[in-house]
Amino acid sequence: MDANQLKKDAALEAVKFIKSNQILGLGTGSTIFYVLEAISEKLKNGELENIKGVPSSNQTFELAEKFGIPLTTLDKNPLLDLNIDGADEVDKNLNLIKGGGGALLKEKIIAQASKKNIFVVDESKLSIYLAEKFFVPVEVVPFAANSVFNYFFISGFNPRIRTKDDKYFLTDQNNFIIDLYVDKITDPIQLSNLLHNRAGVVEHGLFIGFTNILLVGKHSGVEVIRRDF
Repeated sequence: MDANQLKKDAALEAVKFIKSNQILGLGTGSTIFYVLEAISEKLKNGELENIKGVPSSNQTFELAEKFGIPLTTLDKNPLLDLNIDGADEVDKNLNLIKGGGGALLKEKIIAQASKKNIFVVDESKLSIYLAEKFFVPVEVVPFAANSVFNYFFISGFNPRIRTKDDKYFLTDQNNFIIDLYVDKITDPIQLSNLLHNRAGVVEHGLFIGFTNILLVGKHSGVEVIRRDF
């Protein structure tokens, strides 16, 4: 099985945790396509009723509308029952790197607003330490981009400003993203604090202590790893 099939298997397992009458956080990325597809099917066949979702990106908003999933907002529902999202990398303590798709700010807002967070990955995303396999995305306001980039360069973080089609990549909030190609992160809290302390940084892709349930698609089946706070 390829990685997409493993992600799909784990996504289908995640949907089993959804109950009728819940307000859901809807993540962003390839894994969430399978989640939305499965939710849509369960709504159509009556397995689920009265479900509403809060999308974490314009991309997810459009997909949810395509699948006929009712949507709401954090203004109307500031506390969500369950959030389902993917991740770009997961360490041994279930900390995550997210933001490969550029939706890290809304994804983190939704994760913080949720009673429980389920993250869905395939086994290739597992690492001992974060940044062994993936870079750390950092969203910055355009006004500060060059200054922040220079600070990251001097700090040895090997920054690269993200581009798309030979133009600066813009988030849904019209901010830039600087990706940090750092060595393995042995102290993610320390790096998180350092990034937050720099003016111009809107948010970063280190998700520390959010994971309640991790679903890992493996060739041997879906592994369920729980960490309830």
